[in-house]
Amino acid sequence: MDRNSLWFRVLLARYGGVGSHLLEGGRNASSWRRVISTFRREKWFSGHVSRVVGNGKLAMFWSDVWVGGVAFRERFSRLFDLSLFKEVSVFDMCQLGSGESGEAWKWRWGLFGWEEEVVGELCLLL
Repeated sequence: MDRNSLWFRVLLARYGGVGSHLLEGGRNASSWRRVISTFRREKWFSGHVSRVVGNGKLAMFWSDVWVGGVAFRERFSRLFDLSLFKEVSVFDMCQLGSGESGEAWKWRWGLFGWEEEVVGELCLLL
């Protein structure tokens, strides 16, 4: 979970990654890594393991599943595409102000009316 930990960096060096997520490892993966990857593909963890956000410093706002069972990156893909804060934690978004007019909502360009409504929907979830 801690993307700055030594263990995460070792796995990242061994298997590679995209953004802050590890790749599965393919043929070079150890047997335990293949089992974990199978669980992940079959969505076993999401049905049997829950995540506690706590102070929000380790939960990524857009890419981690922490509210509603789907990552905000998928559920609000248009907002994610437009956001200037893509790799930000839940804690950091709260610090910036995640209300409808908060500083957390910085966009590459002005939003259309329907996009502003989607921001309102996201704020209701928060």
